[in-house]
Amino acid sequence: MPSLSRLPWQRWTNEVIPSLITPYLAYLRKSTSLRDHIGPQPDEVAAFQCKSSCQQRALDITCILFNYIEILRIESCTCASAPLQLLARGYFACAPIAPSLAVDLQLLELVKTLFVHITPNTTAWCETLENFLAGCGYQLTTKDNLRRRFSNAYHWCSVLCMSAEDHLSNLIGTYRLLPLPSTEGLTSPSDYLKSRCPICFGLDDWRKGGTFNLRPDVHTCIDACFTQKCSLDKHSRGPDPPNPIRSVFLLNDEVALMDAHVRNSPAEEGDGYENGMRVPTSVLDGCGESFLAADEKCEKASMQFFADTGVMAMLCCHDCVLWLANMTSAGEKQHYALTLIKKLFDNLPPEMTIGLLYDIGYQLHRSCVKYRLLNDAVLRQLTFAISVFHAYGHQCACQIIYHPCKCEGFGLSDGEGCERLWSALKHLIAPLRVSGLHQRLFVLDTQVRHLDDKNLVLFGNWLSWRWNNCVKKKSIAMEALRELSVDETHVRQEWKSQCEHQTRPLPRRSKTSNDEEISKIPSLEKSLGELDGSLRHMKIQLCMGNVDNLVDYNLHLVQEHAHRSKLTDTLSRWKTQLGISQRTNLDQLRRNVYLQVHLDAEALKTRIHERLRQHKFEIEKLERSYRQAVNERKLYSHVDTAIQRRNPTIRKLVSSYNGLCADLSALIRQRRSPPNAIAPNPISPAGIFDLHIDADIWQDIRLDDDVLEPPDWLADEATRAAIKLVLEIDRCNEEESRVKVEHCALQEWAIVEWDALQRARAHASTFFRT
Repeated sequence: MPSLSRLPWQRWTNEVIPSLITPYLAYLRKSTSLRDHIGPQPDEVAAFQCKSSCQQRALDITCILFNYIEILRIESCTCASAPLQLLARGYFACAPIAPSLAVDLQLLELVKTLFVHITPNTTAWCETLENFLAGCGYQLTTKDNLRRRFSNAYHWCSVLCMSAEDHLSNLIGTYRLLPLPSTEGLTSPSDYLKSRCPICFGLDDWRKGGTFNLRPDVHTCIDACFTQKCSLDKHSRGPDPPNPIRSVFLLNDEVALMDAHVRNSPAEEGDGYENGMRVPTSVLDGCGESFLAADEKCEKASMQFFADTGVMAMLCCHDCVLWLANMTSAGEKQHYALTLIKKLFDNLPPEMTIGLLYDIGYQLHRSCVKYRLLNDAVLRQLTFAISVFHAYGHQCACQIIYHPCKCEGFGLSDGEGCERLWSALKHLIAPLRVSGLHQRLFVLDTQVRHLDDKNLVLFGNWLSWRWNNCVKKKSIAMEALRELSVDETHVRQEWKSQCEHQTRPLPRRSKTSNDEEISKIPSLEKSLGELDGSLRHMKIQLCMGNVDNLVDYNLHLVQEHAHRSKLTDTLSRWKTQLGISQRTNLDQLRRNVYLQVHLDAEALKTRIHERLRQHKFEIEKLERSYRQAVNERKLYSHVDTAIQRRNPTIRKLVSSYNGLCADLSALIRQRRSPPNAIAPNPISPAGIFDLHIDADIWQDIRLDDDVLEPPDWLADEATRAAIKLVLEIDRCNEEESRVKVEHCALQEWAIVEWDALQRARAHASTFFRT
């Protein structure tokens, strides 16, 4: 008999599973993919007879089926192991050497399919099965014995199924007609990427997309999820054998290497335009303050209670998982995203371009350029953008450059594939909190394989839906553009002027002057007053008992106090730095009625921005908190009530802002304003909560704008509407070209796979033909 010193998982991984792959495939063929329950044939029974005079062991094995239990007696030895003999009879063993229980393969297949659609719970399943069998008159001898042994059989049977799938895939891959190897490296995407998404990477000649001017060639998205985490409590975990199957997770060494590279990168300071960036530094800083994801020091998961704090994913635009990274830090560190990007480009030909959508894509782009976190060759092939769902959190200038609806080459891609992935994995949150590291990765890999299988059969429908949606949107936009009767050349020129105007940095000041601080002090004072009013309102709400969630309230209160402290420190520092002449200018500024109203309007609009962003996040929290607890009607009622309770404050701010806009217009008519002053546009209350990128709320006019005549992109409604329509038509044209290329890629990949499958069948061994 083999040595007993090795651990059971080592025997399963190194000996048993590899030896069962071929018999398992043979049994699938004989049983018509487990449709029939087939016993061993006479020649197989003869093959199980020991021919080497090994030491044999007689085993009485309890076999669990759907509706009954049977006791099977076999004699096992080194020549004919118990798992092999049981597999020939349609069972899977619970142990690698001397199993006492085996489970029917049909039953295991049902459980395996069930557990990718619901929360995997072997305890509940085994209790249900045990009670059902007891009702049928079949009783197990020991308490809680079925759960442990059934879990072992289920886990290693799942490993066998995945290993068999990989074996078949590798076997078919050996019969693919591959291009001749090149000394210059990859000439097409790697086989791994082709297996992940045949539409994105299935073309042998990926340059065919160049005939349609597709740049970037492929769209991907990145996002992190901090709900998929794992507890530090080792006492709550079961067995945790290493994951032996092919995994989509990055190796820990790859992540650690990038982490060290980022830590050793030099830091710089700058203003205006940073090298390689098209958005001013002030805008990048402002957007960074709006997102917790941009703050690496923000703890989204406690390291005190969780060993693994989350998962970061990279997906293609067809929602196919390319890679996952297991996160072990409290915040959303950039080195995880950089590791995923590097891994992607290691599997691509040198000239292939990638469009990357990330909720803080601007910040990642800034870090890569500023600190040279990626080499220049990769940056030239990489186009950054922000995902549509998070666009409302960015300033207007940032959206103009990074919003996929405004950025050339992204078509109708929204960058929200990761959000759909987190939704598909949400049923795993609870059980994976108390699982071991390897078990957690194994379950996530299993779920990803299930999603891959679903995507594969829906690719054709996806392309059809994408095409029809694109044609419909383009038709509507073109009809609306014709009704406006505008010159498209003029519209495009106005869009270019708008981009240049709204992305320009603040005017440079003399290094010895504090004029900029002077102009900012009244605005800061106004913002501080608004913040104090908000804090007083929050305390009143607490006293009146109108707080729904005390934890969220306290968290929000701490954030508001931190914001106030930061504003107070900044205001105090700027006032201290002012000289005598600057204090005089500040007093004159305070006596200027027009500038005072304008500063009030600017501060109020900033407050509206913050309230709208906060409103969006609050609605997401409400939906998450009630989603699992109440039915759809109650969910709608709770959310609608909460929205209505928060709406009046924002609407009052909008009304106050529109009043200030009217006051500014009156001062301009009375010639009590600076020369060539332009009153800001009022905000329409209709659709204020939609947070659309083209809404008036995001169109900012600065105090120092010197415009002799209002441009058409600002003052002419027809031009403003035409700009939106022209951009939408451009994105639809890009989408049409991309869908055509993807249609060809899917066809070409299917033909290659079919030919390889036929060649593999032609060369299959006679063992599988019998």
